[in-house]
Amino acid sequence: MAPKAVIFGCEGLSPTAWERDFFARQDPFGFILFARNCESPAQVRALVSDLRACVGRDDAPVLIDQEGGRVARLKPPHWRAAPPPARFGVLAARDQEAAIEAARLNARMIAAELSALDITVDCVPALDIAVPGAHDVIGDRAFARDPKVIAMLGRAVCEGMLAGGVMPVIKHIPGHGRASVDSHHDLPMVETGRAELEASDFLPFKALADMPWAMTAHVVYRAVDPAHPATTSASVIADVIRGDMGFEGVLVSDDLSMKALGGAIGERARAALGAGCDLALHCNGRADEMTEVAEACGALSADRLARIAAAAARPVAPASIDMAAAAARLNVLMGTA
Repeated sequence: MAPKAVIFGCEGLSPTAWERDFFARQDPFGFILFARNCESPAQVRALVSDLRACVGRDDAPVLIDQEGGRVARLKPPHWRAAPPPARFGVLAARDQEAAIEAARLNARMIAAELSALDITVDCVPALDIAVPGAHDVIGDRAFARDPKVIAMLGRAVCEGMLAGGVMPVIKHIPGHGRASVDSHHDLPMVETGRAELEASDFLPFKALADMPWAMTAHVVYRAVDPAHPATTSASVIADVIRGDMGFEGVLVSDDLSMKALGGAIGERARAALGAGCDLALHCNGRADEMTEVAEACGALSADRLARIAAAAARPVAPASIDMAAAAARLNVLMGTA
């Protein structure tokens, strides 16, 4: 039987006895790591190996959010402190070619660090637009205000990730930048008209619709679906993401445990998958919630497996990289040498 259409987090630095049994029985498609799971390189490698052993699949995806700046699960002293995305947007304002090279190189370096840990998927880049007056949940995680600059730098990041053997995930589709509240705590409502959204927020995602994975936004776009956030909106997913944008890759929900979504946690999982997400994402490692989500998620369907297989077929064989030389070049490009 195919794995279940869900990605789970875990509680600590190694799987508990309960988690080992649970993952073996439920067979989630993959796993995601957070700072609570990352202490040292040897420990992370062991955790990744243990999680894959639980489901008996050496190729089970292991995800992480390693953006740089304030969203980094791997931190010094064991891992490099990469710059936030907005720094590349600032560089692009004076030298676009340097910004493209810097964004690609920085992503390639992150990919090298992840590959050394056997982590295969990084939830980057954020293609959200920096909107003045919006909540700072995005803030300097956005490259810029100009959607064309965001698309340009986002593609460079994806290229760097793929060159390093790590799958990128464009997020938060179809755009989180206008949110006036933090979707970790409340449900954002975007009142902007569809024409303006298509010319701004939606544009970077459409430009990168050829990427293998995308993550949804827990945001209501009233011009498309006034009742449901994108994650649980069949209209947003079918008409905008799969339709106008033309995204055909693997679509994963943002974290189901975020408070933007209403209802019981199992209902959230069913709603996300029912609306058209390929995979439900649950991150906090709580046993009671994971049990409920697992009950709500069935095995991956044939069409979802086909999308996953198509994404996995992309060339992601990592080439070697001299990290010291790369760091020196990045410092020159960023003006920090």
